[in-house]
Formats: sequence, structure tokens, C-alpha cells
Amino acid sequence: MSGQRPVALVRRPTADLADGIVTHIDRVPVDVELAVRQHADYRAALTGAGWDVREVEPAPGFPDATFVEDSVVVVDGLAVLTRNGAPSRRGEVVGTERSVRELGLEVVRIAEPGTLDGGDVLQVGKTVYVGRGGRTNGEGIRQLRALLAPLGRTVVPVRLQAVLHLKSAVTALPDGTFLALEDLIEPGAVPSFRPVVEEAGCHVVPLGGGQVLISSSAPRTVEQLTDLGFTTSVVDISEFEKLEGCVTCLSVLIPGPTSL
Repeated sequence: MSGQRPVALVRRPTADLADGIVTHIDRVPVDVELAVRQHADYRAALTGAGWDVREVEPAPGFPDATFVEDSVVVVDGLAVLTRNGAPSRRGEVVGTERSVRELGLEVVRIAEPGTLDGGDVLQVGKTVYVGRGGRTNGEGIRQLRALLAPLGRTVVPVRLQAVLHLKSAVTALPDGTFLALEDLIEPGAVPSFRPVVEEAGCHVVPLGGGQVLISSSAPRTVEQLTDLGFTTSVVDISEFEKLEGCVTCLSVLIPGPTSL
């Protein structure tokens, strides 16, 4: 991006955060004040890594809206507004649409009866892996494939086990290799990966170069990645993890040129 830093979209948590949906874990109390501070530290980590942090307007009444990744998938200059698999979350996309339009992105959307959560979409080079689980259906995958084919992307569906989103189970390092818990995804659906022993160790956000963002709840994975020569930016997101959130969910990274 000539003269411009890459953009990271984020959305601050609202006072009703503790009412967010939990699916595969037991509900436990969420400290909203702590979550607000953790989100500020998360934003600071992105800024420190060179990202221009832009805030999508908060969405009171949609406690899961802070997991902004689920509302849009950005590929090159195309923003695909999602249709969340949880009907109660579909209103979150309104604010996200305003933000991506302000960035000058072309906007398209997943239409009924398709459902697609951004957390189910993992982009690695020209391949786009899409989790087929409780939030994303086959029609959503078909629509995404049609939208991304003109951009030279290949969409690969991946069946999920007892996990909310694909990127709750597997993400990719800057060198294109994968981190995963193999019992959470369909065998053989992604290339060979580095196994991790902590679920939070599956979740990394490549920040540029050899730097990755990772949760403090995965100390053994942090040690492993550091030993392999990666630079780790470690953040505490414990209150978001109580709602099945992870470091990937809290931002949408847009590395390419935007019209600002």
C-alpha cells in the first residue's frame, strides 16, 4: 500500500458482552470491564505492529458484534458481507458495511439461504479454506466460491467437529504452514500441519514479516513459535475466550490498497 499503512478493522465490546452466544463450552461469568481493557491492549498490539486500526461503530444489542471478523470477508478489494449462521447476529453487518464502504472496497453479500461466518474463512495464498459447521452451510460456501473465482481464488470446504469456527481449529503461520488440533477438523482437508497441545495455540494472526499475534493462554505454543524464529505479540483475551472468541475473531485485516 503506497504511503498507507494496512488497515485493521476492530469493534469495541459493549456493556452486554456477557450475553454473547456460547455453543461448545459452558457459560461462565465475563468481566466486561476487564474485556474493555483487554480490547484496548489488543488494538495497541495491532497499532504497534504497523496496522492502521479503524473502529467499526459499536453495536449495543448485539453482544457478539465485537467478534467483527464474522461479519465480513475481505479478499483483495472485495468485501463479502456475511449472513451469520446465528440469526440473532445478522444485524451486526450494518455497521461493518458502512466501514468497508468508507474504505472504498467493492461490496457484495451472501444471500439467503446461504449462511457464512467470517471465522470459518481461512485465506492462505490463493486458497480459501471454509469451515462447514454449525454457522456456515453449503449454500454459503457455493456463493463464496462463485464470488471469489474471478479473483483467482480456490475455495476448499472443511468439515468441522465440535468447534465453533474453522479458525478456532486451524490457522496459518506467515510461511504458509498450519497450526491445528487435528481432532477438530476433517482429516486430510488441509495440508500437513504443526500439531499444538493448547487449543488457543491454533489461533494466530500474521501481522507481517515473521510476526504473529497469539493469546497468552497458549504459552507452550508461544515458546514453540519463538524457538522457530517467529516474533510473537502476546495478548490476554481471557474474557473473549469465555465466549469462544480468539485472536482472529477480534479484527479484520486488510493488507492491500484501499481508497482513502
